[in-house]
Amino acid sequence: MTQATVAPGGTVAGRPQPQTTAEAQGGPFIRHAPDGRRAQYVDNQGFGGFMSRPTVSMPGYAKGYRMVVAGTGTNGGTTPTISPDFPENSAQLVQMKDAFGTQLLTGPGYDILNLVPLYSGQFGTDEMRSPHSSPILTPYNTTISVGTSWQWSTYLSFEFAKAYGCISGANAALLPVLQVNMNAIANVFTANAPTGTAMTETVDSDFYWLPSMPTDPPGLGTTCQWIYQPCNPTIPSGGSQFVQLPRLGGYLTVLICDLRDAAGARLTENGTTNQGWPSRPKLLVDGVPLIDTLMTTWFEDLAISMQIGAIGNPVLSAAGGTQSGVSQTARPSGTFAISRKTSLAQRDFGLLDTGEIFMNTNPGTQLEIGGFPWGTVVSGPMTLNVIVGQVVPSGTLIQGLPEV
Repeated sequence: MTQATVAPGGTVAGRPQPQTTAEAQGGPFIRHAPDGRRAQYVDNQGFGGFMSRPTVSMPGYAKGYRMVVAGTGTNGGTTPTISPDFPENSAQLVQMKDAFGTQLLTGPGYDILNLVPLYSGQFGTDEMRSPHSSPILTPYNTTISVGTSWQWSTYLSFEFAKAYGCISGANAALLPVLQVNMNAIANVFTANAPTGTAMTETVDSDFYWLPSMPTDPPGLGTTCQWIYQPCNPTIPSGGSQFVQLPRLGGYLTVLICDLRDAAGARLTENGTTNQGWPSRPKLLVDGVPLIDTLMTTWFEDLAISMQIGAIGNPVLSAAGGTQSGVSQTARPSGTFAISRKTSLAQRDFGLLDTGEIFMNTNPGTQLEIGGFPWGTVVSGPMTLNVIVGQVVPSGTLIQGLPEV
């Protein structure tokens, strides 16, 4: 009998295969650096406390910090009154800095922990743009005379495009700093606050593992900074004037506007019209009108680009009434945003953007928003606050899709 031979180059059945295959050299950073997550710490700061535990290193490049806050307490015999900015205003001031002290995210808890994830696209997209859409969110139980609990989550993101904007995390001597001043309970519950409250803050970090090949994330050293700043001057009820945004510089991704009355409260909504906004606002860059539109059209633009405020399953009354339906992601009253992350379509795809239409500014660029007139409010004057995504590149801004 003649023994059969195996053709050269054939695969022998039963030969053990490697558990992990190695990627060929070359290609983008994300091909060689898989996603990872690790614990940072668990803190137990209650109302009025101060979160300042040192962060810990991770074997790679940090792209953001996840935070879950859980609280417990006991309601009294009268229903508690919760601030409209709850639960994020449990944090009075949030500061996220890199190892060199550069402010990456700085501002009040509501703006940094809710508005930035919502409008930036750096947290999620579509139905999960907002931390308020999280499946782990537990609303506060206002039932009187019972023990109650609540839970919410948020994200402090460094990455503004896929793998772009990350910071080094492997060097234990050069780590980011997270500091959170927790708010006084009287500012969170404006009446009949619960007693015996306690809170737990769990912080994890998302990161890219150190790549298996010698390569760095695109534009290492580039940061996207979100700094809360008030505009000047204040706005009298029904006044006609321009309001100047702070001098910025860098490449602007999203402009988030937060309009508040003299008491610091966000202005309430009336259908599709914001109480304090002008009916036809103007956005000017160095005195040149870039946008001059109806406020309602601006709301439509927001729904088109981010789906925020878009109505699902709309119903029109046969008698010609107003549209009814449910917003997949509601627009928080007193706020709106202008996206410059629509390079690929009308949509803001979150981390998928080429950066081609980021607004190029320098420290001398003057941005203004005008209203002729602004809306009327009961408690004036109003203050317009902005949180602007400002990309400060380490060299020339990388445009296109560096991750592919």
